[in-house]
Amino acid sequence: MRVIRRCLSLSHEKIEVIIKGKTGSPILIVSGMASSFDEWYELTEALSKSNRVIMFHRPGLGKSELCGTKRNTQKVVNEMVEIIHKLHITEPVTLVGHSYGGLCVQHFMKQYPEKVLGVVLVDSTSVDFGVLDELDLPVMNEDSTDDAWLQKCLSYSTMKTDEIKSLIEPIILTQKELSFPPEIQKRLLEFPLNPTLYKAMYFEISNWKHDAQVIKNMEVCPDLPLIVIGRDKEHCVSIGIREGLPETEITLLEDKWEQLIKEQIYLTKKSNLIFAKGSNHSVHLDRPDIIINSVRKIEAEIRSKGRKYEQTK
Repeated sequence: MRVIRRCLSLSHEKIEVIIKGKTGSPILIVSGMASSFDEWYELTEALSKSNRVIMFHRPGLGKSELCGTKRNTQKVVNEMVEIIHKLHITEPVTLVGHSYGGLCVQHFMKQYPEKVLGVVLVDSTSVDFGVLDELDLPVMNEDSTDDAWLQKCLSYSTMKTDEIKSLIEPIILTQKELSFPPEIQKRLLEFPLNPTLYKAMYFEISNWKHDAQVIKNMEVCPDLPLIVIGRDKEHCVSIGIREGLPETEITLLEDKWEQLIKEQIYLTKKSNLIFAKGSNHSVHLDRPDIIINSVRKIEAEIRSKGRKYEQTK
């Protein structure tokens, strides 16, 4: 299997890209905020056996340059368009977006529906995620509000790698990540030590509520196949309780998150909803099989429609 890691020169910066597979329709995966594409190792290994799989690190992440002082979903959409062009991809792509990456994918699918074969949203940030701020979560919000995150990111962005390392160690890999090859584990351990990661996060968090409203006001894409995948609410509640969070607060949060996930099916008239049993927010690590099957289902539906069209000609 062909694996290419390279930096593409885009209009304003160089972007780190990984391409797996040589044949089949292209799949473009957009990872979550502060997330490395190496977390998707197992999943992309499987998909690349039959497809070309492309992932990239947004500016500030990994080896991608951060040249500007503004990061928002429109910037990500522009970068996705450039990456598709630079890689000479002329056919529609299947988009997979996780968390904040799902918000970026929603923006792309509304702005460029003609470039999209189908979409898989993986526990995606909702365009209405601002309602989470209205929940009564005094303990959980003590250090996890947007303002708290912005302050933390701003502080980390001015530090040296060793200073960040002293604050966030030990960095714990998940059981799934510990099964990845040593070089992938090494990259995952180094990823959160980069000061520009936190500068990029600062810009993304600063703009994401405005971005969400912009995306919400864009026209829907009624004809695009869409599969919405959400995390397992009960599983997440039990994890939160084990970690010492108040049961009433974690249950309130998970109830609202589930509602927001359910509402994403209205992005198109051709959508399906799946909840990934046994998974937390990192569905790509806990239940990669569900994401893989969802991509396969979209491709099968497209092929089936193509055959039906040919039969009626």
